[in-house]
Amino acid sequence: MSGAVLVAVAAAVGNLLQGWDNATIAGAVLYIKKEFNLESNPSVEGLIVAMSLIGATLITTCSGGVADWLGRRPMLILSSILYFVGSLVMLWSPNVYVLLLGRLLDGFGVGLVVTLVPIYISETAPPEIRGLLNTLPQFTGSGGMFLSYCMVFGMSLMPSPSWRLMLGVLFAPSLIFFFLTVFFLPESPRWLVSKGRMLEAKRVLQRLRGREDVSGEMALLVEGLGIGGETTIEEYIIGPADEVTDDQDIAVDKDQIKLYGAEEGLSWVARPVKGGSTVSVLSRHGSTMSRRQGSLIDPLVTLFGSVHEKMPETGSMRSALFPHFGSMFSVGGNQPRHEDWDEENLVGEGEDYPSDHGDDSDDDLHSPLISRQTTSMEKDMPHTTAHGTLSTFRHGSQVQGAQGEGAGSLGIGGGWQVAWKWTEREDESGQKEGGFKRIYLHQEGFPGSRRGSIVSLPGGDGTGEAEFVQASALVSQPALYSKDLLKEHTIGPAMVHPSETAKGSIWHDLHDPGVKRALVVGVGLQILQQFSGINGVLYYTPQILEQAGVGILLSNMGISSSSASLLISALTTFVMLPAIAVAMRLMDLSGRRTLLLTTIPILIASLLVLVISNLVHMNSIVHAVLSTVSVVLYFCFFVMGFGPAPNILCSEIFPTRVRGICIAICALTFWICDIIVTYSLPVLLKSIGLAGVFGMYAIVCCISWVFVFMKVPETKGMPLEVITEFFSVGARQAEAAKLD
Repeated sequence: MSGAVLVAVAAAVGNLLQGWDNATIAGAVLYIKKEFNLESNPSVEGLIVAMSLIGATLITTCSGGVADWLGRRPMLILSSILYFVGSLVMLWSPNVYVLLLGRLLDGFGVGLVVTLVPIYISETAPPEIRGLLNTLPQFTGSGGMFLSYCMVFGMSLMPSPSWRLMLGVLFAPSLIFFFLTVFFLPESPRWLVSKGRMLEAKRVLQRLRGREDVSGEMALLVEGLGIGGETTIEEYIIGPADEVTDDQDIAVDKDQIKLYGAEEGLSWVARPVKGGSTVSVLSRHGSTMSRRQGSLIDPLVTLFGSVHEKMPETGSMRSALFPHFGSMFSVGGNQPRHEDWDEENLVGEGEDYPSDHGDDSDDDLHSPLISRQTTSMEKDMPHTTAHGTLSTFRHGSQVQGAQGEGAGSLGIGGGWQVAWKWTEREDESGQKEGGFKRIYLHQEGFPGSRRGSIVSLPGGDGTGEAEFVQASALVSQPALYSKDLLKEHTIGPAMVHPSETAKGSIWHDLHDPGVKRALVVGVGLQILQQFSGINGVLYYTPQILEQAGVGILLSNMGISSSSASLLISALTTFVMLPAIAVAMRLMDLSGRRTLLLTTIPILIASLLVLVISNLVHMNSIVHAVLSTVSVVLYFCFFVMGFGPAPNILCSEIFPTRVRGICIAICALTFWICDIIVTYSLPVLLKSIGLAGVFGMYAIVCCISWVFVFMKVPETKGMPLEVITEFFSVGARQAEAAKLD
């Protein structure tokens, strides 16, 4: 996974520039006021500081849609250019107007980075470490602030500090970011798949994952192009084909799915269980409880939680069974198991699906990811399991992966497996009709249960008494299957090209119940994060620490008040870095929801102590110590939870086709709320005082905890496409609950 890690680190350099810019202007404005005589014109001073916010807000309105159109990488390259040009303009700026222009260009770069870096990292990171890698922007942003404060503090000790140099130094790291985006960062594989550029996507995934076989993830990325659709939650029993015996809970054989292993002659059978999956039962129970409690707890939260509660003891990151599923496509065992196919060898097949991208497309790709020849299932073939057949397909050569997994494994991360099956039934008139179904399988764990024991398979790590396990399944129509084309293909399912699947009305997709549900979560988190007090506490940190005696200590060392304020700010940002490092470790272990529910109460307690210390008359030393400890705790636990988690969740919960525009909506909400909070703070201070402001922030944090508990699901370790599928299911459950 080193490729994905290095790419995420390179992308997060953009957030380092954002933090650098935020800290630099805070120090440089002290000297800008003196040169342009702005002491009597605070509106211009405020405009200089706010111009970056204005630029970020303006660019965010269109960044998501353009990123969905042109790609993530070109927009990141553009952000580095805007950073570079903006820094040069600020370095030159002969007057206030040119300085405002430079700040505006710089703000454009900030807006693109804040919107696109979380998308890019989420779309390139494996599910197991996606939370860790998406916490990197928080770490690099705080690191950039610390480095900038140190630089500005050093310059402030010079006889004649130059604010132009303070602002213009940004051109050096922005040049590094430019070279990284141009020569190192690949395009997002999910975006490439959405445009039908399959060969490019495959090569990028091979580089990111460090192995040749990426067939499972390629299939997942294609399936992620669909939005909405009917999804059912089922339960399967999976075991070796010759070991699965008749069981009173197991349905009839016609619905079984045969799964072939990477080793010669090794296969398993997945059979549906009557009564639905444990996840399904729990989610229905959660929906019932939600109705009894006045629909306070979203069924979506229960649905996600039931998956994580039922993971096997070995965890979801490395399933004991799924890595051994093979990569053969089969029809009841009668189709040759070693029929190879790959994009490069499909010239002449499927001419119905030409590429629409001219010279920029994959010229060798003239057929969908799953070829129609391979997936065609002749209904009168003399085989016994025609009604429920495999699911996986051949995609590339049969070689061993870099990590020892079977090359054909269709594991898609987090213990999930993707499969397909062809189902057939008779209508009232006796005519046979079929449907192509996609299945996301996930092993369930039941300690002490025969079905929950770890499977003993050749090449596997686990051993157990029984040789079959229980798995939950999300079953729905695949993205590559079109009912509209079924009449044109009388034999087998009608398959369409991925780029054709991705076409359609964006506004129609935004009105999908699952997407709307995700927007409520994403926008709600961004609003509550900004009104939870981070800007107010940051603004008053130098004042609070000076009251603690730090300012007096520094003045006794011969440091001016301006330099002391900068050094205090540097120390404040420095204490955040270890806390963010802890968050990076816990984000994929404890999870996003757990971190939010754990850290928000500490934010509330810290704010209440600040309120009390400003209302109750106490010894100055006690007051200073309480205030300082509260501020430090607030910062540390904010950057562990409420700082990175909203951006991480927003980058995970939207479908590929509308991910850019949906995150742009969330980012626009972020910037608007940032502006409101920043410019309402002086008014609030005059009307209700510092204690009143901190009290209001504490109330917002209480509301935030309730919102997270009721509405925000746990997404750790799950592939992005599975997350969006659960949102779709949860939205329909919520609608059904309202109708009951």
